[in-house]
Amino acid sequence: MTSKQDKIAFITGVSNQRGIGAAVCRKLASQGINIFFTYWNSDSEWPDIFQSEILEMGVRCEGLQIDLSKFDSYLFLLDEVSKRLGFPSILINNAAHSVDSNYMDLDAKTLDEHYDVNVRATCLLSVEFARRFQKKGRMWGRIINLTSGQELGAMPGNLAYVASKGAISSFTLSLSAELAPLGITVNAVNPGPTDSNWMTEDIRKHLLPKFLMGRIGLPEDAARIIAFLASEDANWITGQIIHSEGGFYRS
Repeated sequence: MTSKQDKIAFITGVSNQRGIGAAVCRKLASQGINIFFTYWNSDSEWPDIFQSEILEMGVRCEGLQIDLSKFDSYLFLLDEVSKRLGFPSILINNAAHSVDSNYMDLDAKTLDEHYDVNVRATCLLSVEFARRFQKKGRMWGRIINLTSGQELGAMPGNLAYVASKGAISSFTLSLSAELAPLGITVNAVNPGPTDSNWMTEDIRKHLLPKFLMGRIGLPEDAARIIAFLASEDANWITGQIIHSEGGFYRS
């Protein structure tokens, strides 16, 4: 399954117009790849509007609202993708849970909430994707995870998020070794601070001097590197954590 017309990309965490997930869907759809996206806590009308936008690009598109913290969500999701569009060849684990937590307020509930979405859902979606991929005798697949550069420097005030995303970086490396014989590449992207729906004007002013290329990262920047890793051209790249940050300087 190598022609673009046959490819289906499954992207989690596409919940707003300005997010990385939406930018990835648009980029892949522009390349003729069919799209299945998930969302949660989104504006009630936006997912339908977004689906129509992708359909107008000439590909098939389905969306599904789901809480990825649910224990068996990964099984239900892969069943739904297969039923609605067919089995995907590209899995992009973009969904994330993030609540500020420092050493004074970190507790078990906060850790569990981050683990459920950022670690458990990502890991189980990835391995179930690989199991079904193998059973179907496929020869070409992609898993792309999103990380946050937590190994490059301290991220104080965000302890639960850092711990969960750090786990995904390690998981990516070891899973890539197991899945390489199947023809599935496994990589992760750290897009750096990205001006999506979370940045305020004060945050932008604080971050801008740290970007040596003179501007803050945009969702489209992340989408380009993710689309490359999902392409035929990235066939020889696996087990990598790619830091695509525009020269972001940690000082």
